[in-house]
Formats: sequence, structure tokens, C-alpha cells
Amino acid sequence: MFQITSSQSPVPSAILAGIALLVISVGVLLIQRHYLPLRTTPAYLLVPVFFALWLPASIVLLVPIDLATNASPDDEKIKGIWLPDRALLVSWRISYWLTFVLTWLILPILAEYSDAGYREPKDRILYSLRQNAQYYALVLGSGVLGLIYFFISYGPSFTSLRGLIMALAYCWGLILAIYLMGHGLVAIPRNLIKNASASGRLRRLQSRAPNQYEKMEDAITSLEELEVQVSELSKRKTGSARDFRDWIEELSDSCGIPESRPQNAIPRPDSDSRIIPTVITEKYLADLTRHLDHARHAKSRYVDEWNHLLRDASETQMILDSSASKRLDFGASSPNSSALEKFTLFTPYTQYLFYRQFIPYFRIFLGGFLALASVCIIWSELVKAALPFLSVIRFTVVHHWTGDSGQIGFPGQMVAAFWILYMSTAALHTVTEVKVWRGRALVRRNTAHESAFWYGSQVAKLSVPLSYNFVTFLSPKIYEKTTFYYILGQYVNLTPLGKWFDYLFPILVLLPVLATLFGLYGRVRRFFGFGVDIVEDDEESQPAYGTGSWREGRDLIERELNGTSISRRLDEAASRAGPGRAAPILTVPATRSEGAQTPFATSPSYHDQPSSRRAANARSTVPDSSSEGEDDNFFTNLGHRFKNTIDTIDTPKWIQEIGDGIKKPKWMGGDDNEQAGGSSSGGGNRTERSDSDIRRWFGDGRIRL
Repeated sequence: MFQITSSQSPVPSAILAGIALLVISVGVLLIQRHYLPLRTTPAYLLVPVFFALWLPASIVLLVPIDLATNASPDDEKIKGIWLPDRALLVSWRISYWLTFVLTWLILPILAEYSDAGYREPKDRILYSLRQNAQYYALVLGSGVLGLIYFFISYGPSFTSLRGLIMALAYCWGLILAIYLMGHGLVAIPRNLIKNASASGRLRRLQSRAPNQYEKMEDAITSLEELEVQVSELSKRKTGSARDFRDWIEELSDSCGIPESRPQNAIPRPDSDSRIIPTVITEKYLADLTRHLDHARHAKSRYVDEWNHLLRDASETQMILDSSASKRLDFGASSPNSSALEKFTLFTPYTQYLFYRQFIPYFRIFLGGFLALASVCIIWSELVKAALPFLSVIRFTVVHHWTGDSGQIGFPGQMVAAFWILYMSTAALHTVTEVKVWRGRALVRRNTAHESAFWYGSQVAKLSVPLSYNFVTFLSPKIYEKTTFYYILGQYVNLTPLGKWFDYLFPILVLLPVLATLFGLYGRVRRFFGFGVDIVEDDEESQPAYGTGSWREGRDLIERELNGTSISRRLDEAASRAGPGRAAPILTVPATRSEGAQTPFATSPSYHDQPSSRRAANARSTVPDSSSEGEDDNFFTNLGHRFKNTIDTIDTPKWIQEIGDGIKKPKWMGGDDNEQAGGSSSGGGNRTERSDSDIRRWFGDGRIRL
């Protein structure tokens, strides 16, 4: 392990720090390339988001360097990577203040600018300033009492004002970071351990499939409704619409309704959304443009999540099926796969060993290791105020103790970087999992600009509070000597209120930890009927059959992979239909032979289902658009489910064969049927029998009322 031995020159440390910054820069560019197309994305998005990711990563590097530089100035041989005090001070000032400005000023303004919906840059800037002014007014209004308290206690000076702003920003960031980190410290190890079982992972994917498919269908329908509204708007040629003809034509060209699906196959929107205002204004068109962009990105998001779920389910099923043949081959990679995904050195047998034997145990080991790390972080949060000498993190970072102070070498720096990185990863994992951020999401190669700005601001907002919170795990005689404490810590501890807040508030990390550990979110959502949408893999929280169960998800995934789903048949029929033709009539495809094997039809009972029952199950899983607006109660829904269950039950064979051995009398037409070669077994020729039955007694064989 590398260790700095020169106590005179910081050049080796500076070289290593520069290499680390270069690696961080390349990693940030790869992350941006994964979520954004670099060639078509404007520079006003790429540059701020790059620094919003690069600066927090550099803070993860600066904290260990700062600790090693100022922990023991008398002995520089075991400092590890260190920098001169002046260089460290300039680095901290640039990192902290640029992160502060990006978080609270630049990124929010650019986010609203990209989401404005207007065409002209001037109108976009005015809209962004107007939206952010409302938020800043609320923030300043809530900080008036703190400002009065500071001015009374320390006098009206620039130092007290700066301390108030830094302390409030730190406190708000710490509140958000502690909650998000507490959830992630439990979710990450639990997901790793649960996903070690391929069968359990497949069951959870199948359980999420109906809900995910419904969200995708809703997103597609919402986009089509807006496209129909744009199409109706483009037909208006007179009045105020003439003033915005170019804008309306751009919206119409971007929709492309005739190419996507025939007009009469598109569901019509509700009456409220179909009405075009009499007077077309700039604000109306901006709102329509913004909603159209949101609908497009929502469709892209849910289609991407659905395709990812299908790919994971298919690969997981292949892993399960490889236990019999001891060979595993995922087939050719998709064209959209990265170069790393396409490159492999495994043979089918070694690939089986890797995915079936090594990966499950590795996930269990990594999950257990991270669970132990989570326990250490939570324990250190609880004891750092009352019993700081019992902090586990304190002993893992500081390896050389000289009395009450300690010395941090290169191993301690690596451990400190690991702790900060894991705490930040836990918080950011929750940001991507909790679905309460106004529909924002990260989509591969197609992330919305406003979402990219928002996620970048969250990364920048959480990095500084989490880093300083980690520093307080150590002894005050160590972190009070650091440049980080000089930049931020002294202003946080400027008042007794800030000092006690920094020590006592992290204890509240137990609330999200216990809520995630015992599934409190799902219980609250079921009890009150609402709640935050946090992804939970608890078996008890899964719905029953018929409301999105894993069996319904298994059938839905199988139909999608086999190309027999309703939506895929609609798209294929629309592509076959010409521009002047009416909507095509869909036909049910032929059922597979009994010997055909599919990746998801592995259950023997599944292959024994008749084709009529499988068709009924397929129809029952498709949402009925005509009943979406009905307000049915519980008993009505229960009656519908009982009826659907009874209708899909096949008639037993012994009931169908009743009467096969009984010969019908001649006056009931028995001889006629026998001469015709008909047979009553199974009821196959009942519709072809003659009119020689009891109906002939009433005339021409037809009963008249």
C-alpha cells in the first residue's frame, strides 16, 4: 500500500491528487453520457451538471486529504496524501462556494428555464425568475426570525449574516440527507441479500409487472390525448391562432399522429382537455408545450423501465433454467447495449458458474458487509454526542493515537473515503427510489433537462452536510484543526442552537431506519390509502391475485416476450393500415402447441390450461377503458371478480359426457342423427342436428311468443 515518505515536498501527493481528479472527471463524463446524449444536449445543461457532480466527488477526496494534513502537523511521515495549507484552503473555498451557488442559484434557475415551455430565451428567463422568486420569498420569510436572533446576539455585521446563511443551508441539507441516508442504509443491504435468490428476484419482478405496465399504458394514453389536442389546435386557421402559426406547426410536426397510429384508433381525451380556448395566448401554448414535453419524457421513462423489467425477468428465468443443462447463454446483445455489456470472456459453462454459483454468494457477502457498515454508521450517529469515544468510525479512520489526538495515514484516508462514499450512495439511492419528486426520473440516454438539473442539485446539496456530519464522528481535537471546520464548522457552531442541532438531530436517523426495516411505509399506505411511493420488496405488501399479483405479472411478461400482447398487436395493425384505411379489426393469434416451451411457462399446470381459458385470462388482464370513470364500491368489484372467476372455469369432462350412453327415442330424432353420422359425445354436433325435435309440435320449428 502506497505511503508518502517525503516530509519536505508535497509534489507526490499533488500528483496523486491530480490523477484522482482526472479519474473523477472521466467518471462524471461517463455518467453524463449514460443519461444524456452529449452531442445534442446544450452546453448550458452539460457544464453546470458536470460541476454539480464533479465538485461533490472532489469533496469526497478533499476530506481525507484535509484530515491527514492537519491531524498531526508535527509528524508528516505518516500523513498519507497531503497538500500545503494554502492550496487546501483555496480548494475548499472553490469547492464549497461553487457548490453553494450551484445548489441555491444556478441550477434552480436553469431547471425552470429548461422547463418553461416558451420559445424565446427572454420569456424563458422571465418565467424562471418568476418561479424561483416565489421559492426564495418563502425561504427568506422563514429565515426572518433567525436573522433577527443573529443580529440581536452578534450585531448587524456581514460575518453574522454569512454565518446565518451557511448555517441554515447546512441545517436544511442535513435534514434531507439524514432521512434519505437512513432509508438507504437499510434498503441497499436488504436488496442485495434478497436478490441473491434468483427465484425470489423473478417473483418480485413478476409482482411489479402489472403495476409497471399500467403506468406505461397511462403514460402512452396521456401523450396521445395531448397529441390529439395539438392536432385539433392545428386545424384552427383563423383568429388568434394566426399569430402563433409557426409555434403551432412546430408542435404539430413533433407529434406525428398519422405515423404513430390511425386517428380513429386513438382514444379521445376527456371533454375538459379536448376544449380548445377561444383565444389562443402565449401562456396557453407554453403550458401545452410544457405538458407535452412532460408526457413524452414520462412515456420514455415508463417504457424504459418496462423494457428493463422484461430484460431482467428474461435473464433471471434463463439463469433458473440453466440449472438442468449447466450452460447459460443470454444470446446476442441488443444494439443499444454498451461496449462493456457486449464484451464477454465467458463460455456458456463458465457463465453458468458465474451467474448461478458465484453471484448469489457474492451478493450475500456484500449485503452482509454493507449491513455491518450501516450498523456502524447508525451506532456512531447515536453515540457521538454522549459517548464519542465509542464511535466505531472514529477507530477505523484514526489508526495512530498519541494521547488524546490521533494521526491519519493513507489507510485511514481510504477508510474515510469509503465511509463518505457509502453515506452519499445511501442518500442518492433513496433519491432515485422514492417516487415523490414530481415525476422526475433518470432515463438512459433520454433524461429530461429539468430532471437532470434537479438531480444534479440534489447531489450538490447532500454532499457538504454528509461530509461534515462524517467529520463530527471523529474527535473534536482532530476535526477542529481541519480547514473544513474553518470554512463551515465554526459558522455551524456559532450559536448554541447550531451546535446542539448538529449533535442531536442525526439521532433521528432511527426514524427512516425503523420505517424501512419494518415496512412502515406500506402499512401506512394501506391504512390511510395514501403515502409516499417507496419501492418495497416485502412479500406481505404484495396484492392478492387479480389485483396485480405475480401470476398475472408472469402471464403479462410472457405475452410481451412472445409478441402477443394487446398493445403490440395494435402497433402492428396500425403499421399495416394505410393512411386512408379505417381502423383494422384485430384477430386473436393462434395458440401455441402443447409442446412449445416459453421462458416463463415452466409450471406443468400452466401448460395444461385450455386455449379458451388462456384467452379469457388475457382479456381479464387488459384494463377496460370504459370503466375507468365508474365509481364502483367494494361489493360491486367483488361481485365482478366472482363472476369473472366462474366464467373462466372449464366444464368438467364428466359433465360433458353425461348422456353419451343413452339412446334417444325415434320421435326425438335419434335415428336421423345416427344416419347422419353425428355423435353426441362431447356435444360436438349439437348445432348440426335436424329439426326433428319437440319444436316441430308448434308449427315450423320456431317458438313464437
